Amino acid sequence: MAHPNLPRHIAIILDGNGRWATTREFPRTRGHEEGLKAVRLSVRACRERGIQNLTLYAFSVANWSRPKEEIDGLMRVCLEFAQTEVEECVRRGVAVQVIGDLDDLPTPTRRAVEQMVEATRDGKAMTLALALSYGGRRDMVNAMRALAARAQAGLVIPEEINEASLRGFLTTSELPDPDLIIRTGGEKRLSDFLLFESAYAELFFSDVLWPDFDEPVLDQALAAFSRRQRRYGRTGDQVTRAALP
Repeated sequence: MAHPNLPRHIAIILDGNGRWATTREFPRTRGHEEGLKAVRLSVRACRERGIQNLTLYAFSVANWSRPKEEIDGLMRVCLEFAQTEVEECVRRGVAVQVIGDLDDLPTPTRRAVEQMVEATRDGKAMTLALALSYGGRRDMVNAMRALAARAQAGLVIPEEINEASLRGFLTTSELPDPDLIIRTGGEKRLSDFLLFESAYAELFFSDVLWPDFDEPVLDQALAAFSRRQRRYGRTGDQVTRAALP
């Protein structure tokens, strides 16, 4: 399905795995396993629609507070994805990268993801960013610490620090800002996701639980995006006039 105004970068908050499992009287880990199917579908569907960048909020810093059994299940799902999808990503020209802190992950999961990143590094068709042990606030704090260290070393003066220099030290520095953020599961918040980068992102919330995410939901989000006027502080008339030939 073609849309006249495709977002360059879509970011998705994968919410609802646990509730999907609970309503079916399954262990919560089953929901994460089923959610992996939706991950595969979203990568393929975005690639087919010509989306250049896709970021998936797979595991947040706050998620470490969940029960150990659930965390272990999530790490197994991440490991399985990295091992089973690497060849498909290479074949489709999808370059995988990570935002967040890979060092927080268990060694088998971390190594599998690192191998996936290395194997797909030459992909040109689409970039898939996996947010693992990611938190927007922590990412900003780490970036500010890096800038402060450079200032202390005399490599930068405070007057030279701006949005672009801070952006360069975020783990998302190689990605454009998201144009569209999709959240499944019915909740309407960002949950510490891309807080700096999402300043002008369009938001789309769906009641569909993540394991049930499919192409019609993606197309609904794309259609909603194409109808919105992105003004960036300007008036609607200014945007309209600027778009005229």
